[in-house]
Amino acid sequence: MLKYVIKRLLIFIPTLVIISLIMFAISVHAPGDPVETILNKQQGEVGQTSKGLATDAAYESVRHKLGLDLPEFYFSVTTAASCDTLYKIEKPEVRENLEHMTFIYGNWTDVAAYYSSIKKFENALNSIKPDSTCADALITAKGYTSQLYSNYKQDGINIILDKLGNVFSRKSVAFQQVSGFFDDVKAKEKAIISNQSSFKKYIPVIHWYGFRNQYHHWLVGFLRGDFGTSYQDMRPVSSIIWDAMKWTLGISFASILLAYFIAIPLGVGAAVGKGTKKEKLTTSGLFMLYSLPNFWIATLLIIFLCGGDWFSWFPAPGAAPIPSDAPFMYHVTQGLYRLILPLICWTYTSLAFISRQMRGGMLSALGQDYIRTARAKGLEERTVVWKHALRNSLLPIITLFANVFPLLLSGSVVIEEIFSIPGMGQVSYNALLANDYPVVFANTMFAAILTLLGTLVADILYAVVDPRISYSKAVA
Repeated sequence: MLKYVIKRLLIFIPTLVIISLIMFAISVHAPGDPVETILNKQQGEVGQTSKGLATDAAYESVRHKLGLDLPEFYFSVTTAASCDTLYKIEKPEVRENLEHMTFIYGNWTDVAAYYSSIKKFENALNSIKPDSTCADALITAKGYTSQLYSNYKQDGINIILDKLGNVFSRKSVAFQQVSGFFDDVKAKEKAIISNQSSFKKYIPVIHWYGFRNQYHHWLVGFLRGDFGTSYQDMRPVSSIIWDAMKWTLGISFASILLAYFIAIPLGVGAAVGKGTKKEKLTTSGLFMLYSLPNFWIATLLIIFLCGGDWFSWFPAPGAAPIPSDAPFMYHVTQGLYRLILPLICWTYTSLAFISRQMRGGMLSALGQDYIRTARAKGLEERTVVWKHALRNSLLPIITLFANVFPLLLSGSVVIEEIFSIPGMGQVSYNALLANDYPVVFANTMFAAILTLLGTLVADILYAVVDPRISYSKAVA
C-alpha cells in the first residue's frame, strides 16, 4: 500500500504541472490588460479605458510589479523573422501589432525602427504647447498617431499618414518643429516595405530565456505560498483566499459531515425496509427536498426566521459583525449560530442523492452469499446489517466522498451571496467577473490538488473497507 501511495503521489507532479501550464496559458492570452485594470481602479475610473489616464511611468511600474515585463516561459519557438524580446513592449495591442508586421514583412529590425520613430514623433507632439492656432490640429494629430500603433497593414498605415500629412499642410509654426520626426516615420515605413524578407518567417528558431520568466516565478511562488497579486485591489492572493477560506472550509466541512451522518442511516433504513410505507415516505420526502432550489429555501428561511413580520430567531444576513473585543467563546457560539441557516441550505439537497447511493449499495450487499451465511448462523439482523453488510456497501459512498474534496474550498456562490458570507464562492465569482486571473488561477490549482487527493483517499478507503481490493500487484 505504501508503495502504491508513493507512486500515486509521484504521478501527481506531472499532472499538476500540466494543469498549471494550461491555466497559465489561458490567463496570459485572455483578453484584457491587467495593468490598465489596476490603473483604472487606482484612479477611480472603473469601466473606462485607461488610455490617456495613466502615464508611461505608472504603467511600467505596475507592469514590473506584476512581473509582466518578463518572458512568459522558459523558451519560445518562433521564426527567424520574429523578435525574442517583444515581451518588453508595454502595451499588449502594440505588441500584437508589431508581431503581425514582423510576420508579414519578415524584418524585425526595420519594424523596430518604425516603432521607435512613432514613439519619437508622439513625444515630439506631446512637447508642443497648444495655443489658439494649433490646439484642434494637435488633438487630431495625436489621435491619428495613436492609430499607427494598432495598424499593421500597409493600406491602413498609408491612409493614416496621409491624414497626418493633411494636418501638417496647414503650415502651423508649431508643427514645423516636429516635421522632421514625421518625415522619419514615413521613411521608416517605406524601409519596411523595401527591405521585406518574407522567407524568414519559414525558418524556425528557439529562444531560451532561462528561469527568469513569468511561469517559473509563479510556480516557485505557489510552492512557497505566494500566489501572486490580485488585479482588483493589489492585495496578495494568499490573503484574499485565506480570508475567504476560513468561512467556506468550516461550513463545507460541517455540511459534508452532517450530510453523511444523516444520509447513510437513511439509506440503510431504506434498503432494509424496502417496499414498506416508511421507506416510501422517506424517499418521497428526500426527493421533494432535492427538487426545491436552495436559493428559494434560503429566501424563505430569511423571510420567516430572520425578523420582519414573522419570527426573529436568527440574525438577518449582513447583520452587525461580532465585536472584535468579545470573548473567544462568544465568537465561536455566535459564529456557529449565524451559520445554522446557511448550513441547512448547503446540506439538504445532497441528502437524497447520498441516501439513494447508500440504499443501492446496501441492497447489493444484502443479496450476497456471505449475508445469507451470517443469517443462517443465527446472528441478529442488526449485526448482519451494520457489521457485515454496511462495510461492503460503502464503495459508492467512498466514490462520492472523493468527489466532495474540491467542494471543501469551492463554496456556493448563491448561498454565500444570499447570506452575505464572504467565502470562496463569492471570491471566485467576483474574480471571474473582474478577469482577476491570479485569484482564478490559484483557486483552480487548489481544486486540482484536492481532486487528486480525493481520488487517492478513495483508493485507500476502498482497500480498507473491502479486503479483496489490494494494490500490491499493481505496484509490483
